[in-house]
This record gives sequence, structure tokens and C-alpha cells, in this order.
Amino acid sequence: MKIRFFAAAALAVLTTGAQAAEPAAGANWYLGGGAGQSRAKLSSSTFVSALNGTGASVATYTSDEKETSYKLFLGYQYNPYLAFEGGYFNLGTYTFNATTTPAGTLAGSLKNTVGSNLDIIGTLPLAERFSLIARAGVQSSKTRDLFSATGVVLTAPTPSKNQISYKIGVGAGMDFTRNVGVRADWERYRIGDGFGTKMDVDLYTLNLLYKF
Repeated sequence: MKIRFFAAAALAVLTTGAQAAEPAAGANWYLGGGAGQSRAKLSSSTFVSALNGTGASVATYTSDEKETSYKLFLGYQYNPYLAFEGGYFNLGTYTFNATTTPAGTLAGSLKNTVGSNLDIIGTLPLAERFSLIARAGVQSSKTRDLFSATGVVLTAPTPSKNQISYKIGVGAGMDFTRNVGVRADWERYRIGDGFGTKMDVDLYTLNLLYKF
């Protein structure tokens, strides 16, 4: 339900921006970067895949699904309502520890979840310096896993996977000057672990923009 709400909001703003599109007069390039926190939703399928072929199963597990993350981006503001943005992101590393049946342990990490993205952004100006945005795009990501265990011998302890999927997001921005502004973003990335199991990662960032 939550993802449907944000997807609907993104579509509404993007549609509004497209309908209000004007010639590219006053278009601007901008550079930006931001940092914040990412929150993954690890799936038990990852642990099952790591134990595949060993005859063992997961009994209990704990996980750390929050990580400090960052992104860098280059954008083109076509008009006041529409922009295009490409970027690089690093969602960090997520870890877990599990006990197995028969008796043993399994430790793992989803490391270096990095990738690139290309988004279309709809902008809704609310005041001279303040605006809301919604975005939708595609992203290519790579995740490298690292697993270790006691009591079992893992058949694939270091899987990695490249995947292409969607991303969406909403945000709010404020311009301090003609060239400098800030933006707060929420974005949802659909990525995979080293075995290809899909999961959602939410990224919350505060970003600095320079327009030129």
C-alpha cells in the first residue's frame, strides 16, 4: 500500500510537469551530492540460498539493516517543471547472523551495494525558492555477498549479482541563491542480493546542489 501511494504521487507530479512543459529557456545543469541513511528489508530467502546444498536450514537470525549511505548526481533542469538526473549511489553493507539446524552458525554481509541510475523528475514549485519533487527511473546495481559458517560447508560463499530494476522517490528542495540549494530525498531502490533475490532499500538523504 505504501509503495502504491508514493508511486501514485510520483506519477501525479510527473504528469503535471509534463503537461506544463515549456521551451527550454532558462534550463540549468546542476551537480549535487548527499548523504544519509539507507534501510534494507532483508529476505530470509537470502539465508536459505546461502545454505543451499548443505542440508542445513536457518533456525534463528538477527540482522543489521541500517547503514550510512551516499550518492552523487548530475542533472539537467529542462524547465521549471521537468528535470533529468543521472547519478551514482552506494547503499552500504548489511549484515546478519544466524543459527542453523543441524547445530551451527551462519554469518553474512551484503557488501558494496553500488550502482548508477537515470531518473525523470517532476517539480512542483510552491514558492519562489521552495518546491516538491517526485521521481521515477531505472537503476543498475551490483551487490557482492560474503558468507561464513560453522557446522556446514557453504557451496557459494561469495556470490555477486548485477541487476537492472526500477527506483522511485519524492523530496523537497529549497534554493538559497540562484546557484546553491538543498534537497531532502526519499528514494526506494529495488535491488538484489548475490543470489538474485529481490529486496527493497529505502534511502533518506540530505543533498547539496550547485546550479550552473
